Amino acid sequence: MLINVDLHIHSRFSGATSKKMNIKTISLEAPRKGVDVVATGDCLHSEWMKEIRQCNVIDEGTFELNGTRFILSTEIEDKKRVHHLCYFPCVSSVWDFKERIKSKSKNIERDGRPNIDMSGEELASIAKDLNILIGPAHAFTPWTAMYAYHNSLRDCYGDMTDYISFVELGLSADTDLADRIKELHRLTFLTNSDCHSPHPVRLAREFNRFEVKAANFNEISKAILRAGGNKPVLNVGLPPQEGKYHESACISCFTHYTLEEAKRRRWKCSCGKRIKKGVKDKINEKADFEEPQHPFHRPNYIHLIPLTEIIAKAIGQRTPFTQTVSKRWNELVDEFGSEIKVLIDIDIKEISRVTVPAITEAIQAFREKKVVIKPGGGGRYGIIELPRQEDEYGPIFFKPKDKQTSLLEYAR
Repeated sequence: MLINVDLHIHSRFSGATSKKMNIKTISLEAPRKGVDVVATGDCLHSEWMKEIRQCNVIDEGTFELNGTRFILSTEIEDKKRVHHLCYFPCVSSVWDFKERIKSKSKNIERDGRPNIDMSGEELASIAKDLNILIGPAHAFTPWTAMYAYHNSLRDCYGDMTDYISFVELGLSADTDLADRIKELHRLTFLTNSDCHSPHPVRLAREFNRFEVKAANFNEISKAILRAGGNKPVLNVGLPPQEGKYHESACISCFTHYTLEEAKRRRWKCSCGKRIKKGVKDKINEKADFEEPQHPFHRPNYIHLIPLTEIIAKAIGQRTPFTQTVSKRWNELVDEFGSEIKVLIDIDIKEISRVTVPAITEAIQAFREKKVVIKPGGGGRYGIIELPRQEDEYGPIFFKPKDKQTSLLEYAR
């Protein structure tokens, strides 16, 4: 069976996270996006774990509410500020892991994403003892990421490097960028939302499609490990240009710089603030290959732009968070079942029957790869624009097949 999974979110117990990020809301919103399984995030936090355990128990590592499955996960920050994702086989492994790290954390009960005064190698060693999967979160971003503070996977995880089975790409990178780095070729790539809000512009904005025998932790674990016939068959995410740190830019005024310009300025913007190195430049520096060299096991990657962003641009709304955008989004999702179906699978004539011409035309422009992205950088997301006669950035680069196909066809 094929399942869509978002394996990195945060609860309302993490900093800068919406109070609406409760288990019930997440369980109701995930299927409307088109996602079957969500990793809980923040499971080391006692209050969040109490909420998780109110769900129906499928097995010792899998829970369910309102038809949405959950597996246990958390994100932690090590002593070098590197963020790691952990996936737990059962509740007891959560307690055991927490018991072994709590003396090294001052905020494990205050923040869903705790700081741990341990190295990546030490954390991975404990994870291995407890059969917990662990790997770097948003590995390329200039803050709190593996490549922000380490030169290599081994530099981060030491003798535990061979135990690492996955790397999360983050919003500013995709498969073509990451597969220019040789040491990542053996790893499974994960594309997750890292969302702090259940709004459809955030939840499952990136997700994975796995081939499994059942929607539970054991089968998802095998898919990440590519074992027993289970495997990833698709990575789905934002165009990397839309990520907040895709290009090098000032963290204050968001002026963009080439790598050469930034170096010449010693990473200081003309406004006096700091220029932050972008993911594109970071990968260019670390790349072993000029062009991506995809290993045989690497699935296709498809770029998706959240439907609310497309709607907002189509009807002239300044942000995707307005009531008007929500109304139009709900009309389409109520009619066709999920956002993914609207963006990819439903015949455009059927969409035109439900919504206004401007939105229909915008969805068609997305499908035809005519949407333009003004790249993000310095902490500000890229801006999508509908096609115009002339644009200095040119059309967004995708790697499509010959024609627009369904997600199911991409997975084959």
